[in-house]
Amino acid sequence: MSRTRQPRIPVSSPDGSVVVRTNPVTFPTGHMSSVHTHEWDQLTYASRGTITVETADGFWALPPHRAVWVPAGLSHKEEMSAPSTVRTLYFVRGLVKSMPRNCLAVNVGPLLRELILYTCKIGALDRAVGRHARLIGVILDQIELLSMIPVQLPAPRDPRAARVAELLRRDPCSQETLARLARRAGAAQRTIERLFRAETKMSFSAWRARLRLLEALKRLAAGEPVTRVSLEVGYNSPSAFIARFKRELGATPRRFQLS
Repeated sequence: MSRTRQPRIPVSSPDGSVVVRTNPVTFPTGHMSSVHTHEWDQLTYASRGTITVETADGFWALPPHRAVWVPAGLSHKEEMSAPSTVRTLYFVRGLVKSMPRNCLAVNVGPLLRELILYTCKIGALDRAVGRHARLIGVILDQIELLSMIPVQLPAPRDPRAARVAELLRRDPCSQETLARLARRAGAAQRTIERLFRAETKMSFSAWRARLRLLEALKRLAAGEPVTRVSLEVGYNSPSAFIARFKRELGATPRRFQLS
């Protein structure tokens, strides 16, 4: 699939003083990257659309106006469930000291959002240039203040639990019982419950509820009505869905759609 990009970004400077690069990209619905790594740390901000980032540890469904941190060297792939506008900052490894060496989804405040957009217009930041050095300092200060959002779904490693997880990821709205899913995976229900708790640090029911919430994020980002989404992802009523959504993400589904 095609994508648009601004091919004006230097990879590095002769003396290594370029420490921040950018990549503003627009992706079509359904774009999926292959598994890959980067030599630089990256902060990917979704200004439009929903991005799913997957690693060996799980996946993150990134709503609009949030960002995902992917450290250098971490194998990952990305998928777009709707037309998506993405702005990525790449940092030379070691520059951002406040972020972990694992994938993380974060809220992006108004100031950092504008800093990301402005930096993408510049193309790259060279710390040997005074105004660039000052901008780098402000960006690093803002990154240090980032707060995590609960849009990660950990992946179980045991083949039986992984089989159940894969069945549900293929059909997040499935009403199939755990007992039946466990039989399809060749395990007892209690075994699957134990494996999910041990390997994802979540109960199976909590894991499944998180999966449905992430599916709801994708559908809401695509413009589907809140009532339809709530019923299709398995809630008995829109009010129950709205309450869960607000408790998990700090905003109502409608506010999320308008953001």
